Amino acid sequence: MEVTEENIRLIFGLKVRQLRQEKGLSFAALSKDTGLSASYLNEIEKGKKYPKTEKIAKLAESLGVSYDWLISLQLSKNLAPVSQLLKSNLLSDLPLEMFGLEPAVLLEMLSNAPAKLGAFLSTIIEISRNYGMQVENLYYNMLRSYQEMYDNYFEELEQSVKAFKKKYVQPDEEGLSYETLASILINDFNYSIDKESLGSQVELAKLRTIFMEGDKKRLLLNPLLNEAQQRFAVGQELAYAYLKLKPRPKTTTWIEVSSFEELLNNFKASYFSCALLLDEDLVKQDLEKWLKQDALDADLLMSYLDKYQCSPEVLLHRMTNLLPRHFGIRELFFLRFTKNEDKFKLTKEMHLSGLHNPHGTALDEHYCRRWISIELLQKMNVVGDKKVICKSQRSKYADSDNEYLIITLAKVSENPSVPNSSVSIGMLINKNLKQKLKFWNDPNIPIRVVNETCETCSLRNCEERAAPPERYETKQKNIAMKAALKALTES
Repeated sequence: MEVTEENIRLIFGLKVRQLRQEKGLSFAALSKDTGLSASYLNEIEKGKKYPKTEKIAKLAESLGVSYDWLISLQLSKNLAPVSQLLKSNLLSDLPLEMFGLEPAVLLEMLSNAPAKLGAFLSTIIEISRNYGMQVENLYYNMLRSYQEMYDNYFEELEQSVKAFKKKYVQPDEEGLSYETLASILINDFNYSIDKESLGSQVELAKLRTIFMEGDKKRLLLNPLLNEAQQRFAVGQELAYAYLKLKPRPKTTTWIEVSSFEELLNNFKASYFSCALLLDEDLVKQDLEKWLKQDALDADLLMSYLDKYQCSPEVLLHRMTNLLPRHFGIRELFFLRFTKNEDKFKLTKEMHLSGLHNPHGTALDEHYCRRWISIELLQKMNVVGDKKVICKSQRSKYADSDNEYLIITLAKVSENPSVPNSSVSIGMLINKNLKQKLKFWNDPNIPIRVVNETCETCSLRNCEERAAPPERYETKQKNIAMKAALKALTES
């Protein structure tokens, strides 16, 4: 167990509460016996206060235990679940306050729980260890839950962007160029921008930006960033400065996630930058026009990349903000894949209104090669000089009633050290989508039967298969065994 001040306070408070309840003492009774106020005793039991030596001595005497036992980190056998939780450091890693929980309250719940709940908690912790789940995984999962909770639309950030524009941007200015954004960052927020230093560091070639604290703050930009990436990076930095977001990461891309607050603030800065570059009202008008097309107009969608001078990822992310809010299309997902040699990695995902197909897996399996997002990445080497490709697909999931309309944008990386990537937005084809999106059944959109991973896939004679269906076959053998056992017992 990590001996932190918080853990010491929590354990001490838990032991005091347990002893007080065992003796049937109220706060008032213990207060009268020790001379400590009832409110102070309550703070002790919540793990917020740790009393001085003479006060601990009074508590030990009143509760009938030795001073040494009361201040020790030793827990009784029935508090084994609490000990397990503290050893895992989850209490310090997780942002419990976001969910309205105090660590002491959670510990109290566990200390009163039956042994089965303790065994369940131990199992969860063991699973996380066996599958190599780190605290960063938990942070990212929590962030996705946070986004999904609000349909990925945050009114306060949208209003902050409008207030920022009113204060710093000229009303007649069309679009926000890199020069305009950089000028605001330099002149209004006392920054300097360095486009050379980062390029000389081979080890840092994958990083987009580095933030340097000081009397005059410095933003180091990777010289390989294109115009759209530079604008987004400066927009993020403006968000940190304007919204006073702390704590914050020093780099993009991530090197290490230090806390959930840091990850959440990075999300807020990214959302702010996206909303700053893609004006809500203008994008809403453009999406309304695109959704009314009788056939999928890929060129119209691609034209928005030029109109807003943004990357494919930023455009599709903005769509995930506005489609649920303004068009009622809520059952959707966003995915980003990268390809490094022959390996495909799902590096970002988000699901609104439930967990959709496809979704990430903690297992080391092969994602279905029939997905348009992976198919495009496989073809990136033969697309010539074209930087962005747009394709669509209706994906029918084998062994499921689910069908999705997928729009994918794939991009050739301009940085040799960064892999090619594809981003996709998928919308569940249901009655609601058919009413909101005219081209959902465009005959030019190919329909393919797909699955989650090759290992779980029931499809036979699949030319794209990258691995044998081991998990599916194991599952079928178990089903057959259960059926045979049932038939035998019933006969």
